[in-house]
Amino acid sequence: MTDINSNELLEHIFSITENLYKEMCCADDDVSDDHSRIFRLLTDLGRTLVNADRASFWKWDKRKHELWTTAAVGTGRITIPEGTGMVGKALAMRKAIITNDPYNHPDFNSDVDKRTGYLTKSILVMPISNCKGEFIGAYQAINKLDNDGRFDLEEDCRRLSLAAFICGITLESQSFLDDSQHDKLTELKNRMGFYNDYKNNYSKILADIQNPRSVSMFICDIDFFKKVNDTYGHNAGDAVLKHVADIFSRNSRICDGVYRWGGEEFIVILPDTNLKGAADIAERMRNLVKDSVCHFEDLDIKVTMSFGCEELNPMKSIEDNIKEADEKLYKAKESGRNIVIV
Repeated sequence: MTDINSNELLEHIFSITENLYKEMCCADDDVSDDHSRIFRLLTDLGRTLVNADRASFWKWDKRKHELWTTAAVGTGRITIPEGTGMVGKALAMRKAIITNDPYNHPDFNSDVDKRTGYLTKSILVMPISNCKGEFIGAYQAINKLDNDGRFDLEEDCRRLSLAAFICGITLESQSFLDDSQHDKLTELKNRMGFYNDYKNNYSKILADIQNPRSVSMFICDIDFFKKVNDTYGHNAGDAVLKHVADIFSRNSRICDGVYRWGGEEFIVILPDTNLKGAADIAERMRNLVKDSVCHFEDLDIKVTMSFGCEELNPMKSIEDNIKEADEKLYKAKESGRNIVIV
């Protein structure tokens, strides 16, 4: 698509918006709630509006301090540290930026071009905000296909504003959902996040009888946690919870799910791991916690944890599987705590 008349442009826009409407109306239980298909359509809408060769929609993940594409036309997912690249520059400046000479622009990263052989000639980045005016993402269009291949800051931002506005609303909705599935204190996923991940990921692994894979879990809690609160205060207790959550996060695989189950209890889901493997991982976590020190103000607080391990049985509900693991945790506490029970 290079030069395009008004009727062709409107027809393309109407086709995309029709698909957007269908996505919103025809979602079912098999569709993930991460909005990825909607973002892909919105990305294509923006690319069409400014007549660009490629486009990508970027999310600013402030929890992980990174920027990543939730959808990209012409390339796969890319993750970069926040504040870097032209996307980071536009968000820092809080305004749209363009370059029609990217290889001489100080914020342009040419690594993708070097890997793929693609030649970037022009770039437009437009920050996207939520209803409070907080910037939460950015839209990037690459290589203008008309106007001698050059983006016009005023005219193309005016054209792109429709897609950017809808993207902002959609991203804000996704952010609300994401926040509801995370524990504010530890930043781990909470019980709601656990059930969402189980439905969308782990249950499907267990249901695949053609490619059987083990999924295990352990449930654990901090020994004598009430004593920590009673002795040092609830702020110290919060520091201990964050300390344990950080140990679990830093020492888990990307594929593992780490959740704050409630109070001082945590659950870890371990794909492609049998019961023995889960016990080994739990034992390693137990030792890491036992040998660590939580520094809070002028205090050095040490705690231990008890663990109950279970390999998930696909013939049982997730609630029954959790109950089995919880019974083993109870046995660990009865057996003197600071122990892994299989």
